[in-house]
Amino acid sequence: MTSADRFAYRGGVTEQKSGYPRPRRQATVLEAKALAHPLRVRILRLCGERELTNKQLADRLGVQPGTVFYHVRLLLESGLLQPAEVRTGPSGALEKPYRSTGASWWLDNPLGSAPPEVQYAPIAAFEEELREAGPESVAFSTRITLHLSPAEVDELDRRLLAVLDEYVETDHERMDRPAHGGIVVFHRLAGGAAGAAGAG
Repeated sequence: MTSADRFAYRGGVTEQKSGYPRPRRQATVLEAKALAHPLRVRILRLCGERELTNKQLADRLGVQPGTVFYHVRLLLESGLLQPAEVRTGPSGALEKPYRSTGASWWLDNPLGSAPPEVQYAPIAAFEEELREAGPESVAFSTRITLHLSPAEVDELDRRLLAVLDEYVETDHERMDRPAHGGIVVFHRLAGGAAGAAGAG
């Protein structure tokens, strides 16, 4: 996965002396709206890997070109997607491809004030991509339970971002290697009962 479709949920991230994590900015209303649908999140990721036309996106995602065009138009308007140079396709016709700007990764909690069902958009997109790739595609997975105060959650988030930001900023140097996707989600467990910490 490139930086195109990566964004995290956090608040109040500050920059370290090492330069990571990088500062985030508040999402505009239009950017938040653009990121509030799983299909648009997937379009950003696909156009981060390579430039794709509306038809190529429709074929890849298994939806109608008109549906893709609606979502592409919103992503273009938000500035998260941009037109690439017009090219000649295999049939000799001119094609209008799109590419991701990579800006979504550097937004601070873009869906934080959205309705609950909208906040699941990146998780739903990840689930669709994982199902499509199949269980054999998983490089590693970790499941864990930790007891953390709000301040400790912020600190863990900051430390994870510091590692990920460095990989995101240098991803263009590794475009010849296999693309990997992932998601980091921490949530409060239902019930909130105290118990033993550890993997589970």
